[in-house]
Amino acid sequence: MPQDPAAALSSLLRASSIEDHDEVLKAANAAIKADKSDVASQHTRIVALLKLDRFDDALRAIAEGGTMLSALCLLEQAYALYKTGKLDEATTVLQTAGIQKRGFSLLAAQVAYRAERFDDADSIYRRLLDTDAANEENDLNINIRAVTAQSEVLGFPLLSAPSAQDSDGFEICYNTACACITRGALDEASDLLQRAIKLCDASEDLTDEDKEAEMRPILAQQAFVYAKMGKLKEAVDLYQSLAKLESNEDPDLTVIAQNNLLALNPETENPYLIQRKFEDVMGAKNGSKLFSSQSNILRRNSFVIDLQAKKVAGVKSRTTTLLNQAAHPTTSADTSILSVLNAAASADQITGKHLIRKLHDLANKRANDVGMVLTIIQMQLDNGHTGAALSLLESFLHRLENAEENAKDVRFSPGLVGLAVALNRAQGRESTAKAELVKAASHWQNRPVGHVDSLLEEAGVELLKSSSRQDLQLAAGSFQRILNEKRGSEIAAAGLVAALAPFDPSAIRQHLEDLPPIDAQINEVDVNALLAAGVATAARATKATKRPADQESIEKPRKRSRKIRLPKDYVEGTKPDPERWLPLRDRSSYRPKGKKGKKKAGESTQGGIVKEEETLELVGGGGVKVEKAPPPSSKKKKKGKK
Repeated sequence: MPQDPAAALSSLLRASSIEDHDEVLKAANAAIKADKSDVASQHTRIVALLKLDRFDDALRAIAEGGTMLSALCLLEQAYALYKTGKLDEATTVLQTAGIQKRGFSLLAAQVAYRAERFDDADSIYRRLLDTDAANEENDLNINIRAVTAQSEVLGFPLLSAPSAQDSDGFEICYNTACACITRGALDEASDLLQRAIKLCDASEDLTDEDKEAEMRPILAQQAFVYAKMGKLKEAVDLYQSLAKLESNEDPDLTVIAQNNLLALNPETENPYLIQRKFEDVMGAKNGSKLFSSQSNILRRNSFVIDLQAKKVAGVKSRTTTLLNQAAHPTTSADTSILSVLNAAASADQITGKHLIRKLHDLANKRANDVGMVLTIIQMQLDNGHTGAALSLLESFLHRLENAEENAKDVRFSPGLVGLAVALNRAQGRESTAKAELVKAASHWQNRPVGHVDSLLEEAGVELLKSSSRQDLQLAAGSFQRILNEKRGSEIAAAGLVAALAPFDPSAIRQHLEDLPPIDAQINEVDVNALLAAGVATAARATKATKRPADQESIEKPRKRSRKIRLPKDYVEGTKPDPERWLPLRDRSSYRPKGKKGKKKAGESTQGGIVKEEETLELVGGGGVKVEKAPPPSSKKKKKGKK
């Protein structure tokens, strides 16, 4: 008698190991064939398909299974959607199911990470770490550091993760190094990557193949650090070793390594050859799952290469289309770079004033395009026209102030405010620069701090210089906002104490504990050395005075001896010509040559004919001397022969 398929499946599941997914799938299919309403067998088949990385088949099986199976397989459905890149659909399924259970929470955090909603992922991981670590504390710390690093890449830093310790694994060292690279701490990042390589190589939990797979992204980041530090040879060598990998082993890493190698290789100078090689890189990108920041860099490089290959019209058309689809105004760096590339394509080899005039025409068509305005300002500054740049920026900021409410966040973004302050200070307009900071601080008082904490700190420090109660209260509000959303900021704590002390001393007591002790600030200061060195003062501007002459030179002035100059043909012992200093025509020995010369010499007063003059009397008295006309010549001019 043949064995029941459902019983055979149950027996196989009890005896199976993690390597028996194919057998489990065969048994599940047999059980479903015998009884299509067997929900347990259908669930088992879906899990086996997920284990075999057949995610599309798993989604198809869930859709064909009916409502009961879909309700049972919410986690599996969300996971399959996540693995196939359908992040919005996966988020919808998770919101329907709720994330109270641990498995749903972990998957929701991973979906948020891939969807680049890093604040959501960070909050979920930190909640799990604080409430229910469940022996996964190390994995959660790894993921928190990864979220922090990716968030800093986009310019929205979250709460800073703790620094890597010697006892941490290579994953934590790697993720911490990525955050250091974003902050520009390249030396620290290089040390952490070297430590990660050593820890990965010494790990006893990984096979040789696993070690090789884990080592690739570490080496790729090390090559990037070498490139940023100017060690191009080391960077190229590492990228060449990574570019030799098969694209199906790690498609994301292969695309990045090939792109960076092409950018660093100095031997390739032909733009058309570079374009052909980059087409291969873009072809490999289709099978990868890059973050938007990485995809935008590849797209940017594609535009730059096309510009070098004289494909100006295509770049102009594509960038114009993308800019029309984007929301303006925006602080997105990628959108601003598209504006710069569009300006370069629109220039079409125009330079000087004609180029600025053409860019002004483009800016008038896209009145809220931040990137285009910044491009024109940069060109004005390169030409030394700071006043024109400031005038353009002020008109643009005024236009944003009168626009919609969401445009005001762009108007008071740290970059534009910092540029306005710098240009005003360059023009000596300190009061206008301070007013700009005050307006920015007032704008962000009732809005999330987010990425503007540096702006609030700068505005608060500037306001502390004022003795006005209103300015000090605004400074205190700015520092308080930073402390409320970003704990542990010593600058904000010190600024809050300094702002509250003049008018509300009782309110600073609770903040004094946040300040570092005075002894810790001065324990390394050598007071005796400072006293011995004296007080440093600024050098006074003095008028330039002439150096007094020596006393001996005043009493005995030096006589300048002149060298006697003699003619070239001078013969020693002969008397020099006394008329040698006169012009040639004034010498007694001068004899003009030719008829015109003799006639001119005859008309001269020296030995020549004196012209007769007569005086004409005027009616009112007096007279005027005029030259007497010469008598008519008796000689008649002979007619020429016809």
